[in-house]
Amino acid sequence: MIILIAAQSLFNSDRLATFLISLIAILILLYTTYFQKRKKPFTIRKINGLKAVEDAIGRATEMARPLLYTPGWGGDIQRPTTIASMNILSFVAEKTSQYDCDLVFPTHDPVIMSVAQEVVKESYSRTGYPDRYKEHNITYVSSSQFGYAAAVDGIISRTKPASIFLLGTFEAESLILAETGNSINAIQIAGTDSTIQLSFFIVACDYTLIGEELFAASGYLSGNKSILASVQAQDIMKILIALFVIVAVIWATIESLNGGQLSYWWKF
Repeated sequence: MIILIAAQSLFNSDRLATFLISLIAILILLYTTYFQKRKKPFTIRKINGLKAVEDAIGRATEMARPLLYTPGWGGDIQRPTTIASMNILSFVAEKTSQYDCDLVFPTHDPVIMSVAQEVVKESYSRTGYPDRYKEHNITYVSSSQFGYAAAVDGIISRTKPASIFLLGTFEAESLILAETGNSINAIQIAGTDSTIQLSFFIVACDYTLIGEELFAASGYLSGNKSILASVQAQDIMKILIALFVIVAVIWATIESLNGGQLSYWWKF
């Protein structure tokens, strides 16, 4: 009897569905990772915001004006959106170093500032132009939300960047920053996972990465196979979930038309 109780406590049958779904997700991720590293990598559909990244950097270079990049106020270094933003920053920094274009990066978090300095410095060294790296362009401004918004607005108004990247986690400061950038006729590429702030970016910015496009962008631009594999795994899981919902709806519809006979058969 004691052995039976101990065996029952090791496995909770109520969590069986969660266990199976987690196991399927892990297997799909392992498969996509193997597919990315061993076979021909899959391609991500064209996203207008990604296609415009190099054009925005080129515009700033031609106009001899800086490029401003900020990850927003709402996140910290542990958030997936901030990590994705750092990956995109690495690509942007490589291009600005090659084109000899000033990259300005104001942030609200000292930790993000330190990480951004390392990311940009490494990108400049990787392209062979370490002397073009300017540490003072990557600065901490304020941890206060509207203090941060006011400081970034001041930088935009003074330096008049030709291109502005708003990629990360944004809250109420999103429209303030986007409208200021719009007032100086800067090309603005924005992206966030906040559904509330996306509407403001869509209205005030030239290109907007919606939700998961931000995470796909980090893999697309950086070429990181692990990120691309996770994006592919998410797409496969979405297809499976959609098929499951369709089957469940069809099943429930047929069951209701047959007066619950299918449920009786299933239980039998």
